[in-house]
Amino acid sequence: MENEEIKGRVHSIETFGTVDGPGTRYVIFLKGCPMRCKYCHNPDTWEFAGGTEMTLDEIFAGYYSKKEFYRKGGITCTGGEPLGQLKFVTALFKRAKDEGIHTCLDTSGIYYPLKPVNNGKTEEEYLNSGAYKSYEKRLAEFEELFKVTDLVLLDIKHSDPEGHKELTANSIEPVLAFAKALEAHKIPVSIRHVVVPGITFNKKELRGIGEIMAGLFNVVGLEVLPYHTMGVNKYKELGMEYPLEGVPSLTKEEAAAAKAIILQTMQEKRKNDGRI
Repeated sequence: MENEEIKGRVHSIETFGTVDGPGTRYVIFLKGCPMRCKYCHNPDTWEFAGGTEMTLDEIFAGYYSKKEFYRKGGITCTGGEPLGQLKFVTALFKRAKDEGIHTCLDTSGIYYPLKPVNNGKTEEEYLNSGAYKSYEKRLAEFEELFKVTDLVLLDIKHSDPEGHKELTANSIEPVLAFAKALEAHKIPVSIRHVVVPGITFNKKELRGIGEIMAGLFNVVGLEVLPYHTMGVNKYKELGMEYPLEGVPSLTKEEAAAAKAIILQTMQEKRKNDGRI
C-alpha cells in the first residue's frame, strides 16, 4: 500500500501549537489510548473509534496551507496515544522528513514490545517461536519510526511500578524499555512529568523520576507539568466520573520546586555512578 493510501483516525488538529515541540507546530491529535491516567484531560481521545479518517495528502494539505508559520517548527503527533497508530505515524513522519519537516512524537511509549519470556524452550525453539517472531516484527516496525523521528516528548507518568499501575492502569515496563531504545538510537528526548498533589507531588516520586533520567543520556529537556482541573467539565459532558475530584491544582511555585528536586537527583545519581 502506498503511503498516500494509509489513513489515520484523527481526533483533532491544532494548527498553531506552541507547547508540543520546538517552534510553532502543526499538532495532530490521534484517536485511541490504552492508558487511563486519572488526571487525563482528553478522555474523549481514548476510544479508537470515531474521529475523522484522514489520508497523508489531507494532513499535508492542512500543513502547507499555513506553511509560513512553521519555518522554525514542524509536525507533532500526539493523542490519545499515537503509537496505537504506528504505521500511520511512521508513514507521516517519513513523508515529513522527505519534505524537510521537523518531526516530534508525544508519547508514553506504552506500545513498545517487551521480549517474551522463555518458558523452558531450547534457544532454537524460543527464537523460532511465534511469540519471538512477533516480537522481532514489532521491533522492526519501531526501527522504521526511529529513523524518521527528530524529537520525542516522553511522558513518564510515575516512577514506581505499583504507582504507575494505580495511576494509569498499565505497566511501566514498556515505557522504560521504550526510553532505553530511544537512548540506544540517540534520539533526543524531553521528559514530561505531570505533578499531582497527593500522588506524584512527593520527594520519593520526584527523586524516582530523577533516577530514571540519570540513566538516559539522550535527555535534552524536562517539562514538569502542574496538575490542573481544566478537564473536569469534559468528564461531565461525557457522563464520566472524574477520578481526582477535589484534588487541588498545583501552583507554579510547587512545580518549580518539583523540577528542582528531579534535576538535583539526576545530577547526584550520575555523579555517584561516576557518569559525569
